[in-house]
Amino acid sequence: MTTVIQRCVLQVQATLHTCPCGRRIPLPLYPAANKIPLLGWTNAISRSRREPNLTLTPLMLSSSGFFSVHIMSGIKATKCKALLRVLIPWVLLTNVMVVLYCLRNPNQVKLSDSQEDTCPLGVAKLQNKSLIKQTHSEECSPKVNVMFMKTHKTASSTILNILFRFGEKHKLRFAFPDGRNDFFYPSPFLCSQVKDYKPGECFNIVCNHMRFDHQEVSKLLPPDSVYVTILRDPVDLFESSFHYYHKAVPLTWRIRGENKLAEFLNNPWAFYSPEAFNSFYLKNLLFFDFGLDNNLKADDPRVMTEIKNLSRRFHLVLVAEYFEESLILLKDLLCWTMEDILYFKLNARKSSSMSHLDAEMRAKALQWNGADWKLYQYFNGTFWARVEAYGRERMKQEVEELRRRNAEMKDICIEGGGAVEAQKIQNRRFLPWQPVGESSILGYNIKKDVDPRFRTVCEKMLTPEIQYLSELGVSLWLTRLWGWLKDAIY
Repeated sequence: MTTVIQRCVLQVQATLHTCPCGRRIPLPLYPAANKIPLLGWTNAISRSRREPNLTLTPLMLSSSGFFSVHIMSGIKATKCKALLRVLIPWVLLTNVMVVLYCLRNPNQVKLSDSQEDTCPLGVAKLQNKSLIKQTHSEECSPKVNVMFMKTHKTASSTILNILFRFGEKHKLRFAFPDGRNDFFYPSPFLCSQVKDYKPGECFNIVCNHMRFDHQEVSKLLPPDSVYVTILRDPVDLFESSFHYYHKAVPLTWRIRGENKLAEFLNNPWAFYSPEAFNSFYLKNLLFFDFGLDNNLKADDPRVMTEIKNLSRRFHLVLVAEYFEESLILLKDLLCWTMEDILYFKLNARKSSSMSHLDAEMRAKALQWNGADWKLYQYFNGTFWARVEAYGRERMKQEVEELRRRNAEMKDICIEGGGAVEAQKIQNRRFLPWQPVGESSILGYNIKKDVDPRFRTVCEKMLTPEIQYLSELGVSLWLTRLWGWLKDAIY
C-alpha cells in the first residue's frame, strides 16, 4: 500500500511542474479502484509552461487512470501554491481511502447482475407479518415497504428522520450504505453498494442519498413497495445548492465579488462545464439525482419523456413548499398515524446565509435549470390534484392538527422553543453536518428538564442524519474521514 501511495505522490508532484497543455497523464492508482463507484474522479492542478500566469482546471481522473487537462483562465499562478497544498493531500487521501476500502470490503467491489436478485413478495410479507397490527379500518393497514428517493436541498433530511423513527420503532430492515451516509453518490446506484447485500434478500426501507436507478432499487424491495420522493422550487433549490456546495465545485473558485451566485447566473457557461468535477451541483440537480441527463435543454422532447417515466415509478411526489400538506398525503398513502409524521425541521439554514434573488435573477435561474423547472411544474400539478381528491377542508383540518401536535412536541423537547446556530448547540449529538468552510446549518438544544416519558422520542426527533445513522449501526468511516479533512483544511 505504501508503495502505491508513494508512486502516486511522486507522479502528481512531477506532473505539477512539467505538464504541457492538453497532455493526458497516466496516474497510478490501486488496481481495484476502477471498480469502486466512490472514487471515479480525483483532483490536482497543473501549471502550464507556455502560460505561466494561468493554471489549469482541476484535473479529471477517469477510471482509465488518465487526466484530461483544460486551461481555466482567471486564477493567477501566484495562488497556485495554496491550492496545491490543499489538493495534493486530497489526492493522497483519496488513494489511501481506495486501498482501505478495497481491503475492508472486497466483496462490495463486485457488481451483481444476477437475474435472481429480485426480492420475492412472499418473503417480504412473511418478514412484515408480525411487525404492525392492523389499524384504522379493515381496508387500511400500515405500509412498511417504502422507497424514499432522497433529493438534495429539498427538506428531505426531515423526512429521513421520520422514516428512521418509524423503521426503528417497528424493527424494519433498512438498506443502508457501508462506510458513508450515501450510496456512493454521484455514481449511479447499484444494489451491491448496500451493506450486507445478498441477491434475493428483502429490505423494508431504502432512503439514503443515491443517484436513482429503478432497476437496481427494485432488486431490494418487494413489488408492493411504495415509491416516494420530494421536489422543491428549482430557483430556491439552486440557491441553496450553490451556497452549500460551491466550495466543492472547483470551477466556481474563480468567481469574484461578494455575490457569487449573481456572477454565476450572469454568465454561467464561464464557470460551468458538464465534464468538470462536481459540476452537477450547478445545473438541474433534481434531474441528475433521478439518474437523468442534467444537461438536457428544457425544450428537448426527452425531458418530458423522462418526467412521464418518473410519474410511473413514483406513487407520490411531495412538494417542499407545502411540506405539511405533503406529510398528510404521505400519511394517507402509507396508512400511518399522526404520531408517525411528527417532526422538527432539520438541516435548515440561518437566514443570513441566504441569497435573496430579484425577479431578473430568478428568471435566469429558471432558464438555467429548465429541465428541473419542467419536472417541478409537472409534479406540482399532480400534487394539487391529489390534494383536491383528498378534500381541501379535510386537508385544512389535518394540517391544523399536525401543527398543534408539532407545537406540543416543541414545548416538550426544545430548549428555547426553536433552532439555534451551530456554535450554540451544546451537545454534539445534535450538531448537524456543516457545508465546507461554514457553519450555516441550524440545530437544536434539548431541554435539560425534559419529561423522562418523552426524552427518547425528543432525542430521536432532534438527531441529525449522520448521528442517527451511527445509532442505527451504520459504519461511517469514510464520511467521518472526509469531515475531519474538511475541518482541517478550512
